[in-house]
Amino acid sequence: MHRNSDTRYTIIDNSWIGNNTKMMILEGPTDEFTSPGQFVNIAVPGFTLRRPISVCDIDGDTMTLVYDVIGHGTEALAELKAGDKLDILPALGRGFDMSKCGDRPLLLGGGVGCPPIYSLAKNLIEAGVLPTVVLGFNSEERMIMIEQFENLDIPFYVATLDGSYGTKGYVTDVIANEGLNPDFFYACGPLPMLKALCAQLDIPGQLSLEARMACGFGVCMCCSLETKSGAKRICKDGPVFDKEDLIWK
Repeated sequence: MHRNSDTRYTIIDNSWIGNNTKMMILEGPTDEFTSPGQFVNIAVPGFTLRRPISVCDIDGDTMTLVYDVIGHGTEALAELKAGDKLDILPALGRGFDMSKCGDRPLLLGGGVGCPPIYSLAKNLIEAGVLPTVVLGFNSEERMIMIEQFENLDIPFYVATLDGSYGTKGYVTDVIANEGLNPDFFYACGPLPMLKALCAQLDIPGQLSLEARMACGFGVCMCCSLETKSGAKRICKDGPVFDKEDLIWK
């Protein structure tokens, strides 16, 4: 199968796991995936543009996606049932580089940025590395995937802005309050969270960025950003970038 060729996947399950978040499990080819943090681009029936979604987990020939239902496209995606088939571009983008993890990696996820962090945590554990995970949400009612992370049996913390669960505040407050001392960090979440992490953590790291995109594999150039090493495409050169290469405005 040629990379970036569309492939048919069959939905096994498509269930709510939060107030506006669903988890979709699909069956289909997974051999092209090379690292956690890659994404897929889904052709939603009835819509011209595909929807990019980060991969939460790969297990044999099954793939798990977690997505917020926030627009007409994802609303249509949420209506699909077990047995329905989807045209998907798999294994897109550059994922997290686990070889950089160091001895004490810290994994940080915010909101719907948590799913690729789960995939990374699983892969690090399988490689014999013990990561620490910190997740951030607006409130307890917006939390997702808590049970899945707890089942990994690793150091795990949660922050909520309103203090309804875990530490009150941001993921950076957990780092300070718990005295965490990582030597490398990986993060995926809202842009303000990523910017704050880069400003406050004086260690190297990798961050997964989100962007509106059309093709998903570097042709349309609509998801370009300026980095210290020139213009890069989030879909092709990312979505994961080294902290040191990013320019914050």
